[in-house]
Amino acid sequence: MYEHPKDPQNIVKLNDFHAHHSFSAIAQVEAYWEGLRQDRLLPKRSDIDPRGIEAALEYAFILERVAPGVARMRIAGSHLSDLMGMEVRGMPITAFLSTESRRRFSDTLEELFSTPAVGTLALRNETGAAEGRMVLLPLKSDMGDVTRMLGCFVTKGDIAADPCRFNIEDIQVRPLMAQQPVFDRAPQPPVADAPKAQRPVRQQCTDGGSVPYLRLVKSDS
Repeated sequence: MYEHPKDPQNIVKLNDFHAHHSFSAIAQVEAYWEGLRQDRLLPKRSDIDPRGIEAALEYAFILERVAPGVARMRIAGSHLSDLMGMEVRGMPITAFLSTESRRRFSDTLEELFSTPAVGTLALRNETGAAEGRMVLLPLKSDMGDVTRMLGCFVTKGDIAADPCRFNIEDIQVRPLMAQQPVFDRAPQPPVADAPKAQRPVRQQCTDGGSVPYLRLVKSDS
């Protein structure tokens, strides 16, 4: 995946490849990213080559973080433009989400950049006729900061209406540090605090020295 600053048409060249309409594109993009990563924390944006994800290119995109919780699409496959009914290059990624879901997405996006972590989202459009899956995979810029992201957004179902916007059904966050568990970002009910056990007070006594002993106290009753 590449872009030429003097020829905007190069941005859409990645759409010339055809991918089967399946969530398998998500797995392909994530496997490609993992292959680039190897033993590093993150691959670089400059490592991305569109030939590595040919079958998933119409669903793929590159994000650039421009502010906390805000990232714009610098490259986007044709499927994303089909969802919006227009060219999406330069739009914020939150354009695909309903108003109610945007804050939650922005908070998660910032977490993925700052941790860094991989995010997987389950989505459904506002009419309920289409479902979607999105994976977000952080990248380093050439400067070494984590401000880029490789993503893939696949949908199934009726997307006749455009723009087609989605609600978040579930978010999973996988931190990239070793031995970190996957966190489900679905809202959880509050859990009451467990009662604290009362700890008995033990008194130490000494008899002219440092060795403690037990004292028997007799009381008349």
